[in-house]
Parts: sequence; C-alpha cells; structure tokens
Amino acid sequence: MPFSLWMSLAAVCAMGAMSPGPSLALVLRHTLGGGRLPGVAAALSHALGVGLYALLTVWGLGALIVRFPLLFQAITWGGAAYLAWLGIKALRAGRAGALDAEAMATSGSQAAREGMLVALGNPKLILFFVALLSQFVTPDMSLAARAIIVLTAMIIDGGWYMLVAVSLSHSRVLPWLQARAHWINRATGVLLLALALRVVAGPIG
Repeated sequence: MPFSLWMSLAAVCAMGAMSPGPSLALVLRHTLGGGRLPGVAAALSHALGVGLYALLTVWGLGALIVRFPLLFQAITWGGAAYLAWLGIKALRAGRAGALDAEAMATSGSQAAREGMLVALGNPKLILFFVALLSQFVTPDMSLAARAIIVLTAMIIDGGWYMLVAVSLSHSRVLPWLQARAHWINRATGVLLLALALRVVAGPIG
C-alpha cells in the first residue's frame, strides 16, 4: 500500500474515532465509574470490535450489504434498539444526582463486554466502514495490505480511547467530572436516544 494512501486511511480512521458518539460516552462512563483500568478495558475491547468490522469489510461486507439490503436494515435497527437502551440507562443514572459509586460501579470485565457490544451494535460504525473503509479495498489487494487496513483501524481506535481514559482518570480531571456526573449522564442519554431516533428515521449522512 502506498504511503500516501495509508495516510488517507489513517486520517479517515482518526476522524471516525474522534467524532462524539456512543463509543466516547461508553469510555467516559466506565472511567467515571471505575477509574483508569475499566476505561482502558472498554477502549481495548471497542478496538477489537472495530477490528472485526474492518476485517469483514476487507472480506467484502460492502458487497454483501449491497446485495442483501434487508440484512443491512436488520443490523441497523438492531443497533438503534441497543443505543436506545443505553440512552435510557444513562438517563436513569442521571436522575440519581452526583456519581454514586454503588449505583454506577463498574468492573474491567463489564467494561470490556460493553465496549465490544457498543462497537458491534453501533450502526454509525457499520456505515463508516462500509461507506469509507471499503473504498480502500480493491479485488487485487494483497493479504498484507488488507492486514494493514485492519490493524490501522484497530490501533487508531484503541489508541484514541485509551488516551481519553487515561486523561479522564487524572487526579485533577476525574474529581471535576465526578462532581458533574449527573449532567454528563443526562447529556449522554439524550445523545444516545437522538442517535437511535436518527437511525430509525433514515440512513445517517
């Protein structure tokens, strides 16, 4: 793969990872609830989910969805339902007020599980890989080039969210966020529900 093409791929992956959405909200929630380790666990498992979609894309996920639009619609609606469920959970947590260690406690295993589920159930992520990442794949692309695409997507996604978790768990940052956790939960819930409704209304632009 030419270096210029790889730079374009890396830029696309970075923009996708840094855009606000349910993935960022997830890492934030687990970092607030359990500190640095759960936040990092959520980041790494989310990166594995991203890698799976990247792998499916280089294997021809785009062609599959074009040939079977009903399958794509089912995946999208399933992802919207899961996003709505996460949004309702966040709103309920927000009504409790400030961050409650018992109500919001999280563990590394729970964070890892939800990180994977959010990645696999995020219709925006599916559209991202089908619409953008698949443009870098050609029928005659070598196995090494395909592996580079998958690894690039995984490393950029995992690296960004690990940076978020480490930054939020800093001794000066986390207390400030904990004091405002109820507002963060409410904003997260509204964001997730709005995204779910947008998916139901039609394709994400």
